[in-house]
Amino acid sequence: MTTYIALLRGINVGGNNKVPMKDLSAVFQSVGCVEVRTYIQSGNVVFACARVESELRVELETRIRERFGFAVPVVLRSAEELRPVPGANPFPEAESGVMFLADPPTPEGVAKLDPNRSPGDSFVVHGREVYLHLPNGFANTKFTNAYLDSKLSTVSTGRNLRTVAKLIEMAHEIDTIEKVHPCP
Repeated sequence: MTTYIALLRGINVGGNNKVPMKDLSAVFQSVGCVEVRTYIQSGNVVFACARVESELRVELETRIRERFGFAVPVVLRSAEELRPVPGANPFPEAESGVMFLADPPTPEGVAKLDPNRSPGDSFVVHGREVYLHLPNGFANTKFTNAYLDSKLSTVSTGRNLRTVAKLIEMAHEIDTIEKVHPCP
């Protein structure tokens, strides 16, 4: 079993794409996930599963579309992949966050990113994460999902570092349960 964190993009935002967390948990359970836990209403799910990440991502997106009637991009990280994210943040200021990418960006894609696109904001691409320094906040940056997706040819979703820290804590709790009581 691997402990995963699913980062869903665009649910329960501004009254759109409403997804009750109880129903979302049921979708995850239907594909073999156990110890399913959600965090806040914006699409953070921590769980354990024996399935491979690439297959699991496709299956979750399909099941979510079938259950709720709209497409929701899902970005997955194992707990092992998520743990170093806060420490790798080159912007320790409070106005920072991270965009998680579904796939690794190519060097050509990274070269397409314009550092002057959003004056005052800056970014660093590290693996499948784009670290952001956003003095004016996530809501005011021009380093949006649409921009990053188009330049990097993948799917992105953003989280602040407080949320990332909480998800790491939740993953640790599941890892601890798994060591004491392994799931079937």
